[in-house]
Amino acid sequence: MLARAPVPLLVVFFVFINAAVFIPQPVSADLKLGFYQSTCPQAETIVRQLVQKRFNTDKSVTAALLRMHFHDCFIKGCDASILIDSTSQKQSEKAAGPNFTVREFDLIDQIKTALEAACPSRVSCADVIALATRDAVALAGGPNYPLPTGRLDSLTSDVNDVNLPGPTMPVSLAFIQFFEPKGFTLSEMVTLLGAHTVGVAHCAFFQDRISNFQGSGKPDPAMDPALAGTLRKTCSASNNPTAFLDQNTSFAVDASFYRELTVKRGVMQIDQELATDPSTSKMVSSLARNESGFRQSFAAAMVKMGSLVGKGGQVRKSCRVFNPKSPVGGGARPPVASPRRPPVPNPHRPAVSPRPPVSKPRSPVVSRGAPPPKSGGKKNVPKKTHKKSTSPRRKGSKKPAKGHHSHQKKKHRKGH
Repeated sequence: MLARAPVPLLVVFFVFINAAVFIPQPVSADLKLGFYQSTCPQAETIVRQLVQKRFNTDKSVTAALLRMHFHDCFIKGCDASILIDSTSQKQSEKAAGPNFTVREFDLIDQIKTALEAACPSRVSCADVIALATRDAVALAGGPNYPLPTGRLDSLTSDVNDVNLPGPTMPVSLAFIQFFEPKGFTLSEMVTLLGAHTVGVAHCAFFQDRISNFQGSGKPDPAMDPALAGTLRKTCSASNNPTAFLDQNTSFAVDASFYRELTVKRGVMQIDQELATDPSTSKMVSSLARNESGFRQSFAAAMVKMGSLVGKGGQVRKSCRVFNPKSPVGGGARPPVASPRRPPVPNPHRPAVSPRPPVSKPRSPVVSRGAPPPKSGGKKNVPKKTHKKSTSPRRKGSKKPAKGHHSHQKKKHRKGH
């Protein structure tokens, strides 16, 4: 028995912006393979070890991290805005309904704590999510894809940015309103929805399909009757139970999800429509027959999704709160980034020997109060003089009377 009950991986991609459509750039110049090679070479190893430890006791961690990663990236880019805790002044993305059942925040905290101990202020929380998801996918039998890193953590997190439509949205509308504006092709949308090969959904989100589809009093004709009967038994409990989205290999990242769709065994309506919509049905059939093709397509789509980044950010010390008075802005990386590479020599330009440093003649050291050195060969011996006051003379003050200083000197000598 698993240590934790699986939590829904429900329509993970359908997150909208309430205001103007946000179109993050699919490629960032800051992202590159091995970004932490010089600043924190053990970063990816630390992430992998802690994800492995969690996976050994709870295989549903793959679905949970996939869901977290998607919900993060599809708001304003992969910037860890989903990790910020709400405050009494402002509700963060965590407070949005679609994110109520997002979990594994504690795993992200554990990874970040270990990274801070090894390399303080080096690895962003956004990269932690992306790397942990990649490793969890590989542990579940999916592709272990090379992942560029160098993401920054967001400076904002607003509950109002999160909006999740119902799971009955038509495939064509989902593509036009959601995937296409972010630069994804229709084929990439079908591939990314393959993440539903792991995870579960609450019965409330597909109840009508198994009993009263569109008010007909009958199950959805697009669902296998045997599956509908099984789901009715599962959902007869009063506590809104869950059902696996892939009834065949529920904890494996593979092409089984598409094979289930071809025989009407998709649990969610949006999933099943992939196999019936004329624009996507052939893609589903192709992925169902080609396991290696799915692995390659899924890896490429995940890397592309992980490259959705916004502008500006920071590297948080704690993933749950913003850094106080962050010095980073406008997309700049903090001073913890990799050191600059040495300039590449130009083969068409002859090498020039560096000029030797020009030595400047040293001026003689003169003690404060000594007269300037005389020209000539005689050695100057500074005379003892009384130090004059450097304070400015007050306006209107009179000069001392003539002979005043000589009088004081004579008196001093006489007494001495």
